[in-house]
Amino acid sequence: MASSNFVDYVKIYARSGNGGPGSSHFRREKFVEFGGPDGGDGGRGGHVILRGNSQYWTLIHLKYQRHQMAENGEGGHGAKSHGRNGRDIVLEVPLGTVAKDAETGEVVAEVTEEGQEVILVRGGRGGLGNWHFRTATNQAPRYAQPGEPMQEGWFVLELKVLADVGLVGFPNAGKSTLLSVVSAAKPKIADYAFTTLEPNLGIVEVRDGHSFVMADIPGIIEGAHEGRGIGTRFLRHIERNSVLLFMVPADAKDIVREYGILLEELRLYNPEMLDKRRLLAVTKCDMLDEELTEGLRAEIEGAETLRGVPYLFISSVAGLHIRELKDLLWETLVRE
Repeated sequence: MASSNFVDYVKIYARSGNGGPGSSHFRREKFVEFGGPDGGDGGRGGHVILRGNSQYWTLIHLKYQRHQMAENGEGGHGAKSHGRNGRDIVLEVPLGTVAKDAETGEVVAEVTEEGQEVILVRGGRGGLGNWHFRTATNQAPRYAQPGEPMQEGWFVLELKVLADVGLVGFPNAGKSTLLSVVSAAKPKIADYAFTTLEPNLGIVEVRDGHSFVMADIPGIIEGAHEGRGIGTRFLRHIERNSVLLFMVPADAKDIVREYGILLEELRLYNPEMLDKRRLLAVTKCDMLDEELTEGLRAEIEGAETLRGVPYLFISSVAGLHIRELKDLLWETLVRE
């Protein structure tokens, strides 16, 4: 997928349809002297609906269709004929889409399952015809209900990538390289910061025909929750991951400190992220000898912030402990 085609944030205007008015009609036939009221009901106005579709991975199809307006309901007719309902507008969205009120920021809809439908703005109900208002003392009512008015508003649609495992790390920590090794995904890989400018997904196969989805989240830096670097644009994608794999390169000045910075950025963005199960992968370990490895192991096991966090020393290029990492992630997902 080209980077310009990945759109995970759009603002749209949605308007439902007005309900059709009820009919104030009387039966007029040659041999029926007092036909009485027979006005039918008005039709319902069209809804604007969000529908989950797993074949969509981006919101780009809505980027240039920002105004979505459903059809009005038709008015009622004589002979108790019901007016036609307004045509609904159905917007296909990728799984993980959240709709928020653009003014208040309140979440109004969330689509997470294939085929799930959520009404974003509801069409107005059709009015009742005068046939409903006849009584023993008012046998010729000359009034009917108007239809209910439409609903409208501006909404923000945000896509939060759905994945089992999310890769969390600073730029050039080896996230894209790992994803390219364990799956068929082909993310952009280069030796400069912020190579990845969009989340990449890959399906990782493990033993016995099992598999899980891994997401490469663009690099986080210190202060990302305040807008530094790429900022909070991609932090929201981590909210949808079941397990977080923190990745710190072996040549980092202080592995424990870098892990702590990453953890703190997630906490400042959304404290609930700390409730997710976490693992640590020390990357680029093909350059380490046994003595350096043992020194890093002692440093990790002595850190309070890493207490109880499983870790592995890996190298995506050399294939070091990649199979063990996949097995560990699968076991963690099963427990989760």
